[in-house]
Amino acid sequence: MPESPKPTLVRISPLLALLPFLRPYRLRAILALLALTVAASATLALPVAFRYMIDRGFSAASAGHINSVFIALFAVSAVLATATAARFYLVSWLGERVTSDLRSAIYRHVIRMSPAYFETTQTGEVLSRLTTDTTLVQTVIGTSLSMGLRNLLLMAGGLVMLFITSSSLTGYILTTLLFVILPIMLFGRRVRQLSRASQDRIADASAMAGEILNAIPTVQAFNQQAHEAQRFDGAVEHAFDSALARIRARSLLTAVVILLVFGAIVFVLWLGAHAVIDGSLTPGELGQFVLYAVVTAGAIGAIAEVWGDIQRAAGATERLMELLALDSPVQTPERPHALAATGDGIRLENVSFAYPSRPDTPALHQLNLHIHPGERVALVGPSGAGKTTLFQLLLRFYDPDQGQIKLQGVNLRTLALNDLRQHLGVVLQDTVIFATSALENIRYGKPEASDQEVFAAAREAAADEFIQRLPQGYASHLGERGVRLSGGQRQRIAIARAILKNPPILLLDEATSALDAESEQLVQQALERAAAKRTTLVIAHRLATVRQADRILVMDQGRIIAEGTHRTLLQSSPLYARLAALQFGAQADEPA
Repeated sequence: MPESPKPTLVRISPLLALLPFLRPYRLRAILALLALTVAASATLALPVAFRYMIDRGFSAASAGHINSVFIALFAVSAVLATATAARFYLVSWLGERVTSDLRSAIYRHVIRMSPAYFETTQTGEVLSRLTTDTTLVQTVIGTSLSMGLRNLLLMAGGLVMLFITSSSLTGYILTTLLFVILPIMLFGRRVRQLSRASQDRIADASAMAGEILNAIPTVQAFNQQAHEAQRFDGAVEHAFDSALARIRARSLLTAVVILLVFGAIVFVLWLGAHAVIDGSLTPGELGQFVLYAVVTAGAIGAIAEVWGDIQRAAGATERLMELLALDSPVQTPERPHALAATGDGIRLENVSFAYPSRPDTPALHQLNLHIHPGERVALVGPSGAGKTTLFQLLLRFYDPDQGQIKLQGVNLRTLALNDLRQHLGVVLQDTVIFATSALENIRYGKPEASDQEVFAAAREAAADEFIQRLPQGYASHLGERGVRLSGGQRQRIAIARAILKNPPILLLDEATSALDAESEQLVQQALERAAAKRTTLVIAHRLATVRQADRILVMDQGRIIAEGTHRTLLQSSPLYARLAALQFGAQADEPA
């Protein structure tokens, strides 16, 4: 049977992963620890003053002494207040700063992950880690950790002062503390497991909400609002049940610890009262002992409470570090090759590929292809033939399982991702519009572009006219995912973005699928002008848009089964002829 992990190490080890984020701010952390130590020392000095007051009495003869004691008490209180305020500011600053850095690090890491990661991970789960989990970490660094350290100092200092005050009574307290440590060890690991489960259920609910909110038109069109609300209620209730189990465990832990601690104190005080009667202990010493016992007991109770927060933060940190530890399967090599300005274009040599989520279903099979510089090549075929997959491999969202892809004679795997993608412009069928202005949406293709360059790209994409009619023109906010635009308008914005980037290679995936006939003609003319200057690959189900291509590739089940011009393919490819007949009818064999 494998050995059980040591409970203490299991509890705190995930939090050690936060040290690299704390290291840049170690000076502030040291100052916070210093302020914490001063505050704890001031707290421990208070019972000594009370001891002297009790033993010296409150007679007229001791008035001067009492004045000195109260002045000392006020001075200690002033030190305590200043140190506590400094500690609060410094640890709160550290909590906010480290959490911000952690969120930024995770976000930078996630947006560099290959799309393969998002095949199996919902974006709502990632957002939950960026928000809920980092908030738990912030709570621990900014509050709970300093409170825990403060109470550890108070507990340690209180135990020392208890021993100095009365070693015999302290011996009894230390014996009873053994009964306090045991439930912490038993319940602590359980609380951590329940905390992790609770955070997972919250992430599930967030992922579900994100998916449904992104599909509101579909949900409402099928009248599924009540069904989706019921599904979300179920997820929320599941998260609530998980949280309730955690709360019960923490409540039981706190109750048991406090009960045992104060039960031990009552027992020891009973012994102390008899010691005063016997004359072996002065009333002032007993009072001092009582105050230190209360401080120590309160510190232990606070540690038990804080320990629950640390357990939750340990679970959250573990999830965050899991995310940061993931490596994208697509990486820039350590010593990337330079991409030549000229070469023999694009080559695919025996390329085979299957998506990670569908490893037994090849999307491309033994594909060989050579696209010459400046050539305009169209890809046609039924859905699932591998056309979009080819684009994703060219963009290096994925790497081939077999074979290699070369650009200007250089294997894509040896190129820096930024250099490769700088040479590619893409217009996807699922147009992406950001929740910002029309101007900034187009400028996304070339962030340093001037306004005049953006306007020129919009005119070339036949987008200028409708943008000018928007309430604030190019400054108009387009809404999340471009909800204030029609499908055709969103597509023209995306085309303008690609034109502005002005890459040597243009990838068009159904770039005119959402346009009306008039807009399609305008945009088609713009794309033809753009294609004349660069290598262009076009995916199209509407064959009318690819008749003028230099070469048409017919794909089916991940293979190129035919290639040629529109006219030759009508004669040589039954699949192409069938697709043409479906779209053009009896006129399929007419010249373009």
